Amino acid sequence: MPTSPLAIESEVHSPTALTRLVRDLLEEALPLVWIEGEISNFARPASGHVYFTLKDAGAQIRCAMFRPKSTWLRFRPADGMHVLARARVSLYEARGEFQLIIESLEEAGAGALQRAFDELKARLAAEGLFDAALKRSLPRMPRRIGVITSPTGAAVRDVLSVLARRFPLAQVEILPVPVQGKEAPPAIVAMLAAASRAQRHDVLLLTRGGGSLEDLWAFNDEAVARAIRASKVPVVSAVGHETDFTIADFAADLRAPTPSAAAELLVPDASDLARVLATQRNRASQLMRRVLEARSQHLDHLLARLNAQRPQVRIVRGAERLLALQVRLREAGRRAIAEPHTHLRELRARLQIGAPATLIERRTLLLGGLQERLRSAQQRRLEQRAAQLSVLARTLHAVSPLATLERGYAIVRDAASGALVRSVAQTRAGQMLDLRLTDGEVGVRIESR
Repeated sequence: MPTSPLAIESEVHSPTALTRLVRDLLEEALPLVWIEGEISNFARPASGHVYFTLKDAGAQIRCAMFRPKSTWLRFRPADGMHVLARARVSLYEARGEFQLIIESLEEAGAGALQRAFDELKARLAAEGLFDAALKRSLPRMPRRIGVITSPTGAAVRDVLSVLARRFPLAQVEILPVPVQGKEAPPAIVAMLAAASRAQRHDVLLLTRGGGSLEDLWAFNDEAVARAIRASKVPVVSAVGHETDFTIADFAADLRAPTPSAAAELLVPDASDLARVLATQRNRASQLMRRVLEARSQHLDHLLARLNAQRPQVRIVRGAERLLALQVRLREAGRRAIAEPHTHLRELRARLQIGAPATLIERRTLLLGGLQERLRSAQQRRLEQRAAQLSVLARTLHAVSPLATLERGYAIVRDAASGALVRSVAQTRAGQMLDLRLTDGEVGVRIESR
């Protein structure tokens, strides 16, 4: 932030602080500036930096251009050379000297023209003069071409040579104009306007050979650019070499890198057209042959239909159809007689099947069979139950106390209470006991224990 004047007045500064303050104020207050003047006291020490003085009749300013910007120079500066510089305003603190820090440096003549070119290009582009939507398409095969150029230059010879080789059917008219000098821009504008009014040409070619920026300057004229856009006839621009660009190139409907290239872009190649015509001729022949074949086939079909409608043919077809109908009638009569007999036989068979006697006989046979099956089932069931009962009796007898008694054992009970006696401890002398043996019971008395 800049220091306020009040703060500056209330402080005591050293020379270093003051020069630094002045440098900061200068660099903040002034942006990059363009300055034009004459070089003097030029020096380039081993460091690669460049130092010189830029002067005019009334003043001079020290300048410094540091590496690497000094290595980008496209020319060799020298004393007495007139240059255009883009620089920052600064202060060399060690000496307290006002100086310029050079950002870019170019020779004044070419630099001024380039700056004018850039400014005009930017202004016309912002205006929309170069918009792609304004570009008109070129005719595919122009019949008449107007070439606006110098009639004695090398460019016109190149254009005529290429056009004659590629498409000799095209008519070429040279519309002569000067292509260099102060009289060139108004002459070009007038010729463009005249060609636009006449509308004799399908396309216009504005061209000239190569040269320096000054040589091509007539094609960087604003009036020329506006005349190109105002033309009712499409305009192709081919000015200079491939690396040369002019305002006319941007304003034209198409830009070609060289006059010869423009001629090739304007017209098709006759040999290519001959090949295309041969291909189209073959396709047309094939198409015609297919059409004729289809028509012939259709004619044959119509002839067949016509023959089919002749009276003799219709009579023969009617007789054949009558014969077929007679055959169908006889077959239908035979079916009408045979079908009722067949139906009657089917009904008789169904009646016999459904007669009461037949049903009773069938039911009797069925009942006898069921009875026999019932007896067999009952017998098998009784045999199964008897076998199961025998197995259960054997099993029950095996676990019965009576079976134990048969082996010599006895069941002892107290004669008075009927309780089972299982231990000597349950007996006493004189006690009456009942013994159950396998074939009956006996009473005993204990004499001693």
